[in-house]
Amino acid sequence: MATLFAMAAFLQVIILKTRGFEIVTAYREKEINLPQRKTLLSAGYDIEAAQDAILPPKKITIVPTGLKAYMQADEYLGLHIRSGFSIKNSVSLINGQGIIDADYYDNCDNEGHIMIAVYNHSDNPVSIKKSDRIAQGIFYRYLTADNDDFDIKNTREGGFGSTRGY
Repeated sequence: MATLFAMAAFLQVIILKTRGFEIVTAYREKEINLPQRKTLLSAGYDIEAAQDAILPPKKITIVPTGLKAYMQADEYLGLHIRSGFSIKNSVSLINGQGIIDADYYDNCDNEGHIMIAVYNHSDNPVSIKKSDRIAQGIFYRYLTADNDDFDIKNTREGGFGSTRGY
């Protein structure tokens, strides 16, 4: 039943919306700002931290954004660290670029909540304040190989790492 509900929500996105951001339920009353491009020709939508966080030295910290993203079936949201934040604080995304697939939206595990996995390369803690712009999201289209979806029948049933069993 949960899979059917998730598929219905996903199809609703495809039919009614093109792409964008929403606030996840748990953060609706927490004054979360929807991402925005800051200039006319900016590719990336600036993504803010949803709460204060301390990034310990030489460790990974998962920073919540309070956001989820919807997009078309042949798109993904690429997450990139903001260059100013990265250079000033010696931090990076642990996986270089985060990838939010279209079917991550409204998944039954975490509602599609986007989290930013930041690694602190420095020897000092780094402080993040709520509303600090820490990442950028860029929507991309992708291509698939011939006969790629011939045998794919799996649907996402969770959040982080939820496709590892496929």
